[in-house]
Amino acid sequence: MSFSSDSSSSSPAAALDWKFSQVFGDKLPGEDVRDIDVISAIEFDKSGDHLAVGDRGGRVVIFQENGGKDDLVRSTPRKELERLDRVIAKHPKFHYKTEFQSHEPEFDYLRSVEIEEKINKVRWCAASTGSLNILSSNDKTIKLWKVKDRQVKQVKEMETSQPISSENSLLGEKSFINGVNGHSLEWKENVGNGVSSYNGTNDKIACLEDASVSRSRKVYAHAHDFSINSISVNSDWETFLSGDDLRINLWNLEVSNQCFNIIDMKPLNMEDLIEVITAVEFHPSHCNLLAYSSSRGFIRLVDMRKSALCDHSATILKDEEFHGQKSFFTEIIASITDMKFANDGRHILSRDFMNLKLWDMHMDSGPVATIRIHENLRPKLADLYNNDAIFDKFECCVSKDHLNFATGSYSNILRVFSNGSGAEGVTIEASRNPTRKPQGQTTSRPRRSSLSNIARGFYRQVDGRGAESNEFSYDFNSKLLYMAWHPSTNLIACAAGSSLLMYHA
Repeated sequence: MSFSSDSSSSSPAAALDWKFSQVFGDKLPGEDVRDIDVISAIEFDKSGDHLAVGDRGGRVVIFQENGGKDDLVRSTPRKELERLDRVIAKHPKFHYKTEFQSHEPEFDYLRSVEIEEKINKVRWCAASTGSLNILSSNDKTIKLWKVKDRQVKQVKEMETSQPISSENSLLGEKSFINGVNGHSLEWKENVGNGVSSYNGTNDKIACLEDASVSRSRKVYAHAHDFSINSISVNSDWETFLSGDDLRINLWNLEVSNQCFNIIDMKPLNMEDLIEVITAVEFHPSHCNLLAYSSSRGFIRLVDMRKSALCDHSATILKDEEFHGQKSFFTEIIASITDMKFANDGRHILSRDFMNLKLWDMHMDSGPVATIRIHENLRPKLADLYNNDAIFDKFECCVSKDHLNFATGSYSNILRVFSNGSGAEGVTIEASRNPTRKPQGQTTSRPRRSSLSNIARGFYRQVDGRGAESNEFSYDFNSKLLYMAWHPSTNLIACAAGSSLLMYHA
Protein backbone atom coordinates (compact mmCIF):
# COMPACT_ATOMS: atom_id res chain seq x y z
CA MET A 1 0.00 0.00 0.00
CA SER A 2 1.23 3.47 -0.85
CA PHE A 3 0.93 6.49 1.39
CA SER A 4 0.52 9.67 -0.61
CA SER A 5 -0.13 13.23 0.40
CA ASP A 6 -2.06 13.92 -2.79
CA SER A 7 -5.69 13.03 -2.34
CA SER A 8 -6.20 12.72 -6.08
CA SER A 9 -3.91 9.69 -6.17
CA SER A 10 -6.50 7.64 -4.36
CA SER A 11 -8.50 5.94 -7.09
CA PRO A 12 -11.80 4.40 -6.00
CA ALA A 13 -12.04 0.64 -6.20
CA ALA A 14 -15.04 -0.86 -7.95
CA ALA A 15 -17.35 -2.95 -5.82
CA LEU A 16 -16.59 -6.65 -6.22
CA ASP A 17 -19.11 -8.94 -7.87
CA TRP A 18 -19.66 -11.70 -5.34
CA LYS A 19 -20.84 -15.15 -6.40
CA PHE A 20 -21.67 -18.33 -4.55
CA SER A 21 -18.82 -20.86 -4.54
CA GLN A 22 -19.41 -23.77 -2.15
CA VAL A 23 -21.41 -24.95 0.82
CA PHE A 24 -20.66 -27.64 3.38
CA GLY A 25 -23.19 -28.93 5.90
CA ASP A 26 -26.16 -27.57 4.00
CA LYS A 27 -29.30 -28.62 5.84
CA LEU A 28 -32.42 -29.99 4.14
CA PRO A 29 -35.69 -28.05 4.28
CA GLY A 30 -37.38 -28.68 7.62
CA GLU A 31 -34.28 -30.31 9.10
CA ASP A 32 -33.47 -29.28 12.66
CA VAL A 33 -29.94 -28.13 13.41
CA ARG A 34 -28.34 -29.66 16.48
CA ASP A 35 -26.67 -27.17 18.78
CA ILE A 36 -23.40 -29.15 18.77
CA ASP A 37 -23.20 -28.78 14.98
CA VAL A 38 -23.33 -24.98 14.99
CA ILE A 39 -20.05 -23.46 13.76
CA SER A 40 -18.22 -21.27 16.29
CA ALA A 41 -14.80 -20.53 14.70
CA ILE A 42 -13.28 -20.20 11.19
CA GLU A 43 -9.67 -19.63 10.15
CA PHE A 44 -7.60 -19.94 6.94
CA ASP A 45 -3.94 -20.86 7.25
CA LYS A 46 -1.35 -18.40 5.96
CA SER A 47 -1.04 -20.10 2.57
CA GLY A 48 -4.78 -20.39 2.07
CA ASP A 49 -4.47 -24.10 1.28
CA HIS A 50 -6.31 -25.18 4.41
CA LEU A 51 -9.36 -23.99 6.30
CA ALA A 52 -10.13 -24.94 9.92
CA VAL A 53 -13.65 -24.85 11.34
CA GLY A 54 -14.58 -25.35 14.99
CA ASP A 55 -18.07 -26.07 16.30
CA ARG A 56 -19.99 -26.11 19.58
CA GLY A 57 -19.49 -29.87 19.86
CA GLY A 58 -15.75 -29.41 20.45
CA ARG A 59 -14.79 -30.69 17.00
CA VAL A 60 -12.32 -29.19 14.53
CA VAL A 61 -12.92 -29.89 10.83
CA ILE A 62 -10.16 -29.24 8.28
CA PHE A 63 -10.79 -28.55 4.60
CA GLN A 64 -8.09 -28.60 1.92
CA GLU A 65 -7.91 -26.77 -1.39
CA ASN A 66 -8.35 -28.91 -4.48
CA GLY A 67 -5.31 -27.43 -6.16
CA GLY A 68 -6.96 -24.44 -7.78
CA LYS A 69 -9.01 -26.27 -10.41
CA ASP A 70 -12.68 -25.50 -10.25
CA ASP A 71 -15.48 -27.45 -11.87
CA LEU A 72 -15.50 -25.28 -14.98
CA VAL A 73 -11.81 -25.89 -15.63
CA ARG A 74 -12.20 -29.64 -15.14
CA SER A 75 -15.14 -29.90 -17.53
CA THR A 76 -13.66 -27.72 -20.29
CA PRO A 77 -11.62 -29.43 -23.06
CA ARG A 78 -7.93 -28.64 -23.18
CA LYS A 79 -8.10 -26.89 -26.57
CA GLU A 80 -10.91 -24.70 -25.32
CA LEU A 81 -8.88 -23.83 -22.22
CA GLU A 82 -5.90 -22.90 -24.40
CA ARG A 83 -8.12 -20.66 -26.50
CA LEU A 84 -9.69 -18.99 -23.50
CA ASP A 85 -6.33 -18.86 -21.70
CA ARG A 86 -6.79 -16.23 -19.01
CA VAL A 87 -10.48 -15.62 -19.58
CA ILE A 88 -11.46 -18.25 -17.05
CA ALA A 89 -10.76 -16.90 -13.59
CA LYS A 90 -9.85 -19.62 -11.15
CA HIS A 91 -10.88 -19.46 -7.54
CA PRO A 92 -10.06 -21.95 -4.80
CA LYS A 93 -12.29 -24.95 -4.29
CA PHE A 94 -12.06 -26.92 -1.06
CA HIS A 95 -12.82 -30.48 -0.05
CA TYR A 96 -13.16 -32.22 3.29
CA LYS A 97 -9.84 -33.46 4.65
CA THR A 98 -10.30 -34.67 8.23
CA GLU A 99 -11.83 -33.85 11.59
CA PHE A 100 -11.04 -34.61 15.21
CA GLN A 101 -12.54 -34.16 18.65
CA SER A 102 -10.53 -31.34 20.17
CA HIS A 103 -12.35 -30.73 23.47
CA GLU A 104 -14.74 -32.65 25.67
CA PRO A 105 -17.22 -31.23 28.22
CA GLU A 106 -15.66 -30.90 31.66
CA PHE A 107 -16.72 -29.95 35.16
CA ASP A 108 -14.81 -27.60 37.45
CA TYR A 109 -15.45 -29.12 40.87
CA LEU A 110 -13.70 -26.25 42.66
CA ARG A 111 -16.12 -23.66 41.26
CA SER A 112 -19.00 -26.06 40.54
CA VAL A 113 -19.11 -24.86 36.95
CA GLU A 114 -19.57 -26.83 33.75
CA ILE A 115 -16.99 -26.14 31.04
CA GLU A 116 -18.44 -26.38 27.55
CA GLU A 117 -16.63 -28.19 24.78
CA LYS A 118 -17.43 -25.33 22.36
CA ILE A 119 -14.46 -24.20 20.27
CA ASN A 120 -13.98 -20.45 20.79
CA LYS A 121 -10.96 -19.93 18.53
CA VAL A 122 -8.77 -21.84 16.08
CA ARG A 123 -5.40 -20.53 14.93
CA TRP A 124 -2.84 -22.07 12.56
CA CYS A 125 0.78 -22.48 13.58
CA ALA A 126 3.80 -23.00 11.32
CA ALA A 127 3.52 -26.25 9.39
CA SER A 128 6.26 -28.81 9.92
CA THR A 129 7.44 -31.36 7.40
CA GLY A 130 4.46 -33.37 6.21
CA SER A 131 2.14 -32.18 8.98
CA LEU A 132 -0.15 -29.32 9.99
CA ASN A 133 -0.20 -27.65 13.41
CA ILE A 134 -3.24 -25.89 14.81
CA LEU A 135 -4.25 -24.32 18.11
CA SER A 136 -7.81 -24.73 19.38
CA SER A 137 -9.40 -23.31 22.50
CA ASN A 138 -12.54 -23.62 24.57
CA ASP A 139 -13.31 -21.46 27.61
CA LYS A 140 -10.45 -22.77 29.77
CA THR A 141 -8.01 -24.94 27.83
CA ILE A 142 -5.86 -24.46 24.72
CA LYS A 143 -4.55 -27.44 22.78
CA LEU A 144 -1.92 -27.78 20.09
CA TRP A 145 -2.84 -30.42 17.52
CA LYS A 146 -0.67 -32.07 14.90
CA VAL A 147 -2.39 -33.38 11.79
CA LYS A 148 -0.28 -35.67 9.64
CA ASP A 149 -1.02 -37.58 6.44
CA ARG A 150 -0.12 -41.24 6.71
CA GLN A 151 -0.66 -44.41 4.75
CA VAL A 152 -2.98 -46.57 6.79
CA LYS A 153 -3.46 -50.29 6.16
CA GLN A 154 -7.09 -51.02 5.33
CA VAL A 155 -8.48 -54.56 5.35
CA LYS A 156 -10.69 -55.39 2.40
CA GLU A 157 -12.58 -58.52 1.46
CA MET A 158 -12.36 -60.13 -1.97
CA GLU A 159 -14.99 -62.57 -3.13
CA THR A 160 -14.29 -64.98 -6.02
CA SER A 161 -16.45 -67.76 -7.35
CA GLN A 162 -13.93 -69.43 -9.66
CA PRO A 163 -11.01 -71.51 -8.34
CA ILE A 164 -7.60 -70.68 -9.71
CA SER A 165 -4.67 -72.94 -10.32
CA SER A 166 -1.96 -73.61 -7.82
CA GLU A 167 0.67 -71.88 -9.96
CA ASN A 168 -1.37 -68.70 -10.33
CA SER A 169 -2.12 -68.79 -6.63
CA LEU A 170 1.54 -68.95 -5.71
CA LEU A 171 2.37 -66.17 -8.17
CA GLY A 172 -0.40 -64.03 -6.74
CA GLU A 173 0.74 -64.70 -3.19
CA LYS A 174 4.34 -63.87 -4.01
CA SER A 175 3.43 -60.64 -5.74
CA PHE A 176 1.37 -59.45 -2.76
CA ILE A 177 4.04 -60.39 -0.24
CA ASN A 178 6.89 -58.72 -2.14
CA GLY A 179 4.82 -55.65 -2.87
CA VAL A 180 3.08 -54.01 -5.76
CA ASN A 181 3.97 -50.51 -6.89
CA GLY A 182 6.36 -50.18 -4.02
CA HIS A 183 3.76 -50.96 -1.33
CA SER A 184 4.06 -54.01 0.84
CA LEU A 185 0.76 -55.86 1.02
CA GLU A 186 0.14 -59.04 2.89
CA TRP A 187 -2.51 -61.75 3.00
CA LYS A 188 -4.72 -61.79 6.04
CA GLU A 189 -5.33 -65.51 5.54
CA ASN A 190 -2.66 -68.07 4.69
CA VAL A 191 -2.87 -69.68 1.28
CA GLY A 192 -2.84 -73.49 1.48
CA ASN A 193 -0.74 -75.81 -0.54
CA GLY A 194 -1.99 -76.85 -3.96
CA VAL A 195 -5.25 -74.96 -4.59
CA SER A 196 -5.67 -71.40 -3.44
CA SER A 197 -8.31 -70.38 -0.96
CA TYR A 198 -10.05 -68.59 -3.85
CA ASN A 199 -12.87 -71.12 -3.78
CA GLY A 200 -15.92 -68.95 -3.44
CA THR A 201 -15.15 -67.73 0.09
CA ASN A 202 -14.35 -64.18 1.18
CA ASP A 203 -10.60 -63.63 1.44
CA LYS A 204 -9.15 -60.53 3.10
CA ILE A 205 -6.24 -58.49 1.87
CA ALA A 206 -4.61 -55.40 3.33
CA CYS A 207 -3.95 -52.34 1.17
CA LEU A 208 -2.49 -48.95 1.94
CA GLU A 209 -4.65 -45.81 1.75
CA ASP A 210 -3.92 -42.18 2.56
CA ALA A 211 -5.49 -40.90 5.78
CA SER A 212 -4.97 -38.02 8.20
CA VAL A 213 -4.04 -38.78 11.79
CA SER A 214 -4.53 -36.16 14.50
CA ARG A 215 -2.89 -36.14 17.90
CA SER A 216 -2.63 -33.64 20.72
CA ARG A 217 0.95 -32.39 21.14
CA LYS A 218 0.52 -29.86 23.95
CA VAL A 219 -2.18 -28.84 26.41
CA TYR A 220 -2.05 -25.32 27.85
CA ALA A 221 -4.35 -25.34 30.87
CA HIS A 222 -4.99 -23.75 34.29
CA ALA A 223 -3.84 -20.28 33.26
CA HIS A 224 -7.18 -18.45 32.98
CA ASP A 225 -9.77 -17.79 35.68
CA PHE A 226 -12.17 -16.32 33.14
CA SER A 227 -13.36 -17.53 29.75
CA ILE A 228 -10.74 -17.39 26.99
CA ASN A 229 -11.91 -15.07 24.20
CA SER A 230 -8.77 -14.81 22.04
CA ILE A 231 -5.65 -16.63 20.94
CA SER A 232 -3.12 -15.17 18.52
CA VAL A 233 0.06 -16.70 17.10
CA ASN A 234 3.12 -14.46 16.80
CA SER A 235 4.86 -13.77 13.51
CA ASP A 236 7.96 -15.53 14.91
CA TRP A 237 5.88 -18.76 15.03
CA GLU A 238 7.37 -19.51 18.47
CA THR A 239 5.00 -17.75 20.87
CA PHE A 240 1.30 -17.03 21.12
CA LEU A 241 -1.10 -14.96 23.21
CA SER A 242 -4.19 -16.07 25.08
CA GLY A 243 -6.63 -13.56 26.50
CA ASP A 244 -9.64 -13.67 28.77
CA ASP A 245 -11.80 -10.90 30.22
CA LEU A 246 -9.08 -9.51 32.50
CA ARG A 247 -5.72 -11.07 31.65
CA ILE A 248 -3.45 -11.68 28.68
CA ASN A 249 -0.79 -14.41 28.84
CA LEU A 250 2.23 -15.02 26.65
CA TRP A 251 3.14 -18.65 25.89
CA ASN A 252 5.96 -20.47 24.19
CA LEU A 253 4.51 -23.14 21.91
CA GLU A 254 6.96 -25.75 23.24
CA VAL A 255 6.33 -25.00 26.94
CA SER A 256 2.88 -25.91 28.18
CA ASN A 257 3.40 -25.70 31.96
CA GLN A 258 4.48 -22.05 32.13
CA CYS A 259 3.30 -18.74 30.73
CA PHE A 260 3.94 -15.06 31.40
CA ASN A 261 1.16 -12.71 32.43
CA ILE A 262 1.86 -9.50 30.49
CA ILE A 263 -1.45 -7.66 31.08
CA ASP A 264 -3.64 -7.83 34.17
CA MET A 265 -6.68 -5.55 34.36
CA LYS A 266 -8.20 -7.12 37.45
CA PRO A 267 -8.68 -4.47 40.16
CA LEU A 268 -8.13 -5.16 43.85
CA ASN A 269 -11.83 -4.63 44.37
CA MET A 270 -14.01 -6.07 41.61
CA GLU A 271 -16.54 -3.32 42.24
CA ASP A 272 -14.02 -0.93 40.70
CA LEU A 273 -14.00 -2.85 37.41
CA ILE A 274 -14.87 -0.51 34.53
CA GLU A 275 -13.89 -2.49 31.44
CA VAL A 276 -12.89 -5.96 30.24
CA ILE A 277 -10.69 -7.29 27.45
CA THR A 278 -12.62 -8.42 24.37
CA ALA A 279 -9.97 -9.34 21.76
CA VAL A 280 -6.18 -9.73 21.42
CA GLU A 281 -4.08 -9.78 18.25
CA PHE A 282 -0.37 -9.89 17.48
CA HIS A 283 0.95 -7.53 14.81
CA PRO A 284 1.25 -9.38 11.47
CA SER A 285 4.97 -8.65 11.02
CA HIS A 286 6.48 -7.14 14.19
CA CYS A 287 6.75 -9.81 16.88
CA ASN A 288 7.08 -7.21 19.67
CA LEU A 289 3.79 -5.41 18.94
CA LEU A 290 0.28 -6.42 19.92
CA ALA A 291 -3.14 -4.83 20.23
CA TYR A 292 -6.06 -5.57 22.48
CA SER A 293 -9.57 -4.11 22.57
CA SER A 294 -11.90 -3.42 25.45
CA SER A 295 -15.58 -3.18 26.29
CA ARG A 296 -15.28 0.62 26.34
CA GLY A 297 -14.48 0.73 22.62
CA PHE A 298 -10.75 1.37 23.14
CA ILE A 299 -7.88 -0.30 21.29
CA ARG A 300 -4.55 -0.37 23.11
CA LEU A 301 -1.26 -0.83 21.24
CA VAL A 302 1.54 -2.41 23.24
CA ASP A 303 5.27 -2.72 22.57
CA MET A 304 6.61 -5.58 24.66
CA ARG A 305 10.14 -4.16 24.43
CA LYS A 306 9.20 -1.27 26.71
CA SER A 307 8.20 -3.28 29.73
CA ALA A 308 7.69 -6.85 30.84
CA LEU A 309 4.32 -5.81 32.25
CA CYS A 310 2.41 -3.96 29.55
CA ASP A 311 -0.49 -2.63 31.61
CA HIS A 312 0.51 1.05 31.61
CA SER A 313 2.72 1.47 28.54
CA ALA A 314 0.08 1.35 25.84
CA THR A 315 -1.01 3.79 23.13
CA ILE A 316 -4.79 4.13 23.24
CA LEU A 317 -6.94 4.47 20.13
CA LYS A 318 -10.41 5.75 20.94
CA ASP A 319 -13.28 7.46 19.22
CA GLU A 320 -13.29 11.01 20.63
CA GLU A 321 -16.28 12.05 18.55
CA PHE A 322 -19.39 10.42 19.97
CA HIS A 323 -22.42 10.25 17.70
CA GLY A 324 -25.89 10.40 19.23
CA GLN A 325 -27.24 10.71 22.73
CA LYS A 326 -25.86 8.67 25.60
CA SER A 327 -28.16 6.12 27.11
CA PHE A 328 -28.18 2.98 29.25
CA PHE A 329 -27.03 0.99 26.20
CA THR A 330 -24.18 3.29 25.16
CA GLU A 331 -21.41 1.32 26.84
CA ILE A 332 -22.86 -2.03 25.75
CA ILE A 333 -22.93 -1.18 22.05
CA ALA A 334 -19.49 0.47 22.25
CA SER A 335 -17.86 -2.83 23.23
CA ILE A 336 -15.53 -4.09 20.48
CA THR A 337 -16.42 -7.67 19.56
CA ASP A 338 -13.63 -8.36 17.05
CA MET A 339 -10.44 -6.80 15.78
CA LYS A 340 -8.14 -7.59 12.84
CA PHE A 341 -4.84 -6.12 11.65
CA ALA A 342 -4.63 -5.31 7.95
CA ASN A 343 -1.69 -6.89 6.15
CA ASP A 344 0.01 -3.51 5.82
CA GLY A 345 0.50 -3.57 9.60
CA ARG A 346 -0.67 0.02 9.96
CA HIS A 347 -4.45 -0.23 9.93
CA ILE A 348 -6.79 -2.10 12.28
CA LEU A 349 -10.37 -3.10 11.53
CA SER A 350 -12.75 -3.39 14.49
CA ARG A 351 -16.38 -4.31 14.90
CA ASP A 352 -18.82 -3.36 17.62
CA PHE A 353 -22.54 -4.02 17.68
CA MET A 354 -23.44 -0.93 15.68
CA ASN A 355 -20.43 -0.10 13.52
CA LEU A 356 -17.43 -1.29 11.56
CA LYS A 357 -14.43 0.99 12.15
CA LEU A 358 -11.06 1.43 10.49
CA TRP A 359 -8.21 2.73 12.61
CA ASP A 360 -4.79 4.11 11.73
CA MET A 361 -2.11 3.23 14.30
CA HIS A 362 -0.54 6.64 13.72
CA MET A 363 -3.75 8.49 14.64
CA ASP A 364 -5.04 8.08 18.18
CA SER A 365 -7.75 10.74 17.91
CA GLY A 366 -10.33 8.41 16.39
CA PRO A 367 -11.10 6.01 13.56
CA VAL A 368 -10.39 7.11 9.99
CA ALA A 369 -13.62 5.46 8.85
CA THR A 370 -16.88 4.50 10.48
CA ILE A 371 -19.34 2.28 8.61
CA ARG A 372 -22.76 1.98 10.19
CA ILE A 373 -24.09 -1.56 10.17
CA HIS A 374 -27.04 -1.62 12.60
CA GLU A 375 -28.03 2.03 12.81
CA ASN A 376 -31.63 1.14 12.01
CA LEU A 377 -31.71 -1.06 15.13
CA ARG A 378 -30.99 1.82 17.51
CA PRO A 379 -34.69 2.34 18.41
CA LYS A 380 -34.93 -1.39 19.22
CA LEU A 381 -32.01 -1.60 21.65
CA ALA A 382 -34.30 -2.24 24.62
CA ASP A 383 -35.82 -5.28 22.90
CA LEU A 384 -32.37 -6.50 21.85
CA TYR A 385 -31.22 -6.17 25.45
CA ASN A 386 -34.16 -8.20 26.75
CA ASN A 387 -33.48 -11.10 24.37
CA ASP A 388 -29.67 -10.83 24.79
CA ALA A 389 -29.14 -10.15 21.08
CA ILE A 390 -27.31 -6.94 21.96
CA PHE A 391 -24.46 -9.10 23.30
CA ASP A 392 -23.94 -10.98 20.01
CA LYS A 393 -20.29 -10.93 18.97
CA PHE A 394 -20.00 -10.25 15.24
CA GLU A 395 -16.59 -10.80 13.65
CA CYS A 396 -14.99 -8.90 10.78
CA CYS A 397 -12.33 -9.64 8.17
CA VAL A 398 -10.17 -7.71 5.72
CA SER A 399 -8.82 -8.62 2.28
CA LYS A 400 -5.15 -9.04 1.41
CA ASP A 401 -5.03 -5.71 -0.44
CA HIS A 402 -6.61 -3.96 2.59
CA LEU A 403 -9.22 -2.38 0.33
CA ASN A 404 -12.20 -4.58 1.11
CA PHE A 405 -13.88 -5.30 4.45
CA ALA A 406 -16.60 -7.74 5.45
CA THR A 407 -18.76 -8.39 8.47
CA GLY A 408 -22.03 -10.11 9.31
CA SER A 409 -25.51 -9.21 10.46
CA TYR A 410 -28.84 -10.80 11.31
CA SER A 411 -30.92 -12.88 8.90
CA ASN A 412 -27.60 -14.47 7.83
CA ILE A 413 -26.61 -11.30 6.02
CA LEU A 414 -23.04 -10.76 4.80
CA ARG A 415 -21.96 -7.12 4.34
CA VAL A 416 -18.96 -6.32 2.11
CA PHE A 417 -17.49 -2.85 1.60
CA SER A 418 -14.96 -1.76 -1.03
CA ASN A 419 -12.55 1.16 -1.12
CA GLY A 420 -13.42 4.41 -2.82
CA SER A 421 -15.26 7.59 -2.01
CA GLY A 422 -18.95 7.10 -2.69
CA ALA A 423 -18.65 3.32 -2.92
CA GLU A 424 -21.62 1.25 -1.88
CA GLY A 425 -21.65 -1.67 0.47
CA VAL A 426 -22.94 -4.98 -0.84
CA THR A 427 -25.40 -7.10 1.08
CA ILE A 428 -25.46 -10.85 0.41
CA GLU A 429 -27.85 -13.33 1.92
CA ALA A 430 -25.75 -16.30 3.06
CA SER A 431 -27.43 -19.14 1.20
CA ARG A 432 -26.89 -21.34 -1.84
CA ASN A 433 -28.72 -18.77 -3.98
CA PRO A 434 -27.65 -15.44 -2.49
CA THR A 435 -29.48 -12.21 -3.11
CA ARG A 436 -27.35 -9.13 -3.61
CA LYS A 437 -28.40 -5.57 -2.79
CA PRO A 438 -26.51 -2.26 -2.56
CA GLN A 439 -26.64 -0.75 0.91
CA GLY A 440 -26.66 2.90 1.68
CA GLN A 441 -25.05 5.82 -0.09
CA THR A 442 -21.75 6.95 1.34
CA THR A 443 -20.73 10.50 1.98
CA SER A 444 -17.16 11.74 2.03
CA ARG A 445 -15.74 14.30 4.36
CA PRO A 446 -12.53 16.21 3.69
CA ARG A 447 -9.54 15.14 5.72
CA ARG A 448 -6.02 16.45 5.93
CA SER A 449 -3.75 15.21 3.16
CA SER A 450 -1.39 13.30 5.48
CA LEU A 451 -3.80 10.36 5.41
CA SER A 452 -2.90 7.33 3.37
CA ASN A 453 -4.85 6.24 0.31
CA ILE A 454 -6.79 3.64 2.25
CA ALA A 455 -7.68 6.13 4.96
CA ARG A 456 -8.94 8.70 2.46
CA GLY A 457 -10.85 6.08 0.53
CA PHE A 458 -12.60 4.76 3.60
CA TYR A 459 -13.15 7.93 5.60
CA ARG A 460 -16.87 7.96 5.30
CA GLN A 461 -20.00 7.09 7.19
CA VAL A 462 -22.70 5.00 5.62
CA ASP A 463 -26.06 6.66 6.08
CA GLY A 464 -28.15 4.28 8.13
CA ARG A 465 -31.33 5.70 6.60
CA GLY A 466 -30.71 3.87 3.34
CA ALA A 467 -32.28 0.70 2.04
CA GLU A 468 -31.82 -1.28 5.26
CA SER A 469 -33.73 1.29 7.34
CA ASN A 470 -36.96 0.63 5.48
CA GLU A 471 -39.47 -1.75 6.97
CA PHE A 472 -37.15 -4.70 6.91
CA SER A 473 -37.51 -7.18 9.74
CA TYR A 474 -34.44 -9.10 10.86
CA ASP A 475 -34.50 -12.73 11.87
CA PHE A 476 -32.58 -12.49 15.14
CA ASN A 477 -32.31 -16.27 15.41
CA SER A 478 -30.24 -16.37 12.20
CA LYS A 479 -27.00 -14.46 12.57
CA LEU A 480 -23.75 -14.43 10.61
CA LEU A 481 -21.16 -14.17 13.39
CA TYR A 482 -18.04 -15.94 12.09
CA MET A 483 -16.10 -15.39 8.88
CA ALA A 484 -12.62 -15.37 7.36
CA TRP A 485 -11.09 -13.85 4.22
CA HIS A 486 -8.76 -16.00 2.09
CA PRO A 487 -5.18 -14.68 2.49
CA SER A 488 -4.39 -14.48 -1.24
CA THR A 489 -7.65 -14.13 -3.18
CA ASN A 490 -11.11 -12.65 -2.85
CA LEU A 491 -12.88 -15.56 -1.21
CA ILE A 492 -14.87 -15.32 2.01
CA ALA A 493 -15.82 -18.28 4.19
CA CYS A 494 -18.68 -17.64 6.59
CA ALA A 495 -20.86 -19.65 8.94
CA ALA A 496 -24.65 -19.68 8.88
CA GLY A 497 -25.65 -21.98 11.72
CA SER A 498 -24.16 -25.38 10.93
CA SER A 499 -23.47 -24.53 7.27
CA LEU A 500 -20.13 -23.32 5.95
CA LEU A 501 -20.59 -21.11 2.89
CA MET A 502 -17.98 -19.66 0.56
CA TYR A 503 -18.29 -16.72 -1.85
CA HIS A 504 -15.76 -15.54 -4.43
CA ALA A 505 -15.32 -12.38 -6.46
